[in-house]
Order: sequence, then structure tokens, then C-alpha cells
Amino acid sequence: MSLRRRGTAAVALAVAAGLSLAACGSGDGGDKGASSASGKADSGGKKSVAQGGKDFAAAADRTAKMGTDAAPGTFPRTISHAMGSTEIKARPKRVVVLDVGELDNVVSLGVQPVGYAPTEGDEGIPGYLKKGAGDPKNVGTINSLNLEAIAALKPDLILGSQLRAADKYKELSKIAPTVFSIRPGFPWKQNYLLNAAALDRTADARAKLAAYETRAKQLGTDLGADRPTVTMLRYMPGKVRLYAKASFIGTILDDAGIPRPKNQQALDLATEVGPETIDQADADWIFTGVYGDPKKSKRDSAESNPLWKNLKAVKAGHAKDVKDETWYLGLGVTAADSVLDDLRGFLVKK
Repeated sequence: MSLRRRGTAAVALAVAAGLSLAACGSGDGGDKGASSASGKADSGGKKSVAQGGKDFAAAADRTAKMGTDAAPGTFPRTISHAMGSTEIKARPKRVVVLDVGELDNVVSLGVQPVGYAPTEGDEGIPGYLKKGAGDPKNVGTINSLNLEAIAALKPDLILGSQLRAADKYKELSKIAPTVFSIRPGFPWKQNYLLNAAALDRTADARAKLAAYETRAKQLGTDLGADRPTVTMLRYMPGKVRLYAKASFIGTILDDAGIPRPKNQQALDLATEVGPETIDQADADWIFTGVYGDPKKSKRDSAESNPLWKNLKAVKAGHAKDVKDETWYLGLGVTAADSVLDDLRGFLVKK
């Protein structure tokens, strides 16, 4: 993954292409303003977050070319990113993060942020990050930022994404140097290196990614040639998703060489199913997450359906609940390591 500054024309091209993604709604968390995963636009003209096809891979490729050519420890440094370029005059000490992916990234690099924007309906720090996150102040939510709260913290760096907050970039950049990835989720590794470049911690980030990738490959090796198929099923308010390749969990399964059912091999975040089509979740193992209020999901109707009870994984006792905050919302190397631990516990024969 190259971390080079880009020429003006190249940066402009990345911004223009990335803006098409910004209209897709939210990332792996809530879908405020997004349509269902049918691909149809909502009344505001936004395309479904769950379907992006080649845009997902393109975002990863473009983000990998962002960053800086400044030597380690050198400031000021200029960071090329999704919204152009930003000069950072000194190594940041007061960092505000605008999503859980950026929170995971900075905490994994030993930085306790002063401000954090959680997902809607979850005002706290994710449990798996509490030990290292310190006590960052709430600055709104991922879809409703509180600019006054951010400014009051006097940050020297703001980290977020174009997809989440492109409309707030100008205001944020007046508060502090602001660096945006294109989108959260699928390009999480590239986003990590971009954030690390702004923090002058690239070597640490590369080392942590290399360690994660080694562990993922070892998991695949330990599973052997006869690896089970895995379905990633998530209940959300009003919808049920099967997560595909262009998702955070999708990259982890790919890195470990764990096969997926054919209907989950698309280069999209997810597809949607209903209680009447829940048989599309069939696999050797089903790992289930729940986002938001379980009472607002379709879980009860889906799992009371005879189609669910006849699934191979269900009959074998291989339908398991997993932590939504790491498997689906984590979006960083700390969460990825936790998922690998869980997968090993479930899949590797003792």
C-alpha cells in the first residue's frame, strides 16, 4: 500500500470520484438517508449503501495512494486525502474522531482522542476499546455532528470520512486540520494507514496490519483444506442483511481464506433478505449480529420461520450470535483481531 502524495490533478480526480460514494448513505452502521439494498434511490436521491459494486474496490485503491511523502518525525507535513490536501504543522496531540473506524485506528496506535462521534443509539465507547480510549467527549453522532462541541475541544486534528461528513468538511477544516478517507468499512486497512500518516505513526500501523494478516493466514492454515462455508447475517431495524465481500467482515473472511455461499460473494457490502427468503442464509455456519434495538429487527419472524429451522447450520447447532460492535461496527485492526479470535474459537476443532 503506497502512501505517496498525489499531484493536484490526481487528487481532484479522487475527490470527484469519491463524491459519488458520498451519496450512498452511511457505512457498516446505520443507514440514515439510505434506501434498502435493492439499489433503488430514496426520495433524496441517495443510492443504497449496501450496493456499490466496483466503487468499493476503487475507494480502496484510491485511498492507498493517499497520505504523505514526509519522512517519519517530520513536520509540518502535507496529507493528501479524499477532500484534497491538508497541512499538519506538528504531531497531533488533541484528536477528534468522527466514527468508530477512526476511533479504533487511533486507539490502536496509542492515541487517546479528545472527542468521538458514536453511531446513532449508542452514546458510549465500544466495549472492546474502553481500556485504551480514555474519556473522549461526545461530539454528536456519525450522522449529526455537533460542530460547537468539536470546536470547544480545541483539536489539532480531525479524522473522518467523506461519505459520512463531506458536507461538514469546510466547517471542520476551519476548526482544525481535517483528514478524510473516502468511506468507512471495506477500505479499513487503507484508512488505517491514512490516519497513521496524519499521526506520524505509519511504522506502527504497518506492523499491526502485518501481524493481523499473519494471524488471518494462520487461521486458514489451521482450518485445513476442508473449510466450512460461513454466512454473515445481521438483523437491523426493518431489514435483514447477508454481508458480502465488500464489507469489514468480508475482508477478514477473505484474508483467512474462509469460503462464503455464492450469494455472498458479490463485491457489495450486503444483500437483503426477508423472513420468506431466509433460506438464502444457508451455510455450514451462520454468525448473527444485531444492530440497534432487537425489538425493531425482524429476527423473531425470521427465526420462527420453518425455512430458518431447516437450515443446515441451524440443524447442526452452528448458528451463533456474535458481537455486533466488533464483527460489523469495528472497522479497525483491534476489532479485526478480536474477530479472528472468535472465528478460531468457533471453527477450529479442539
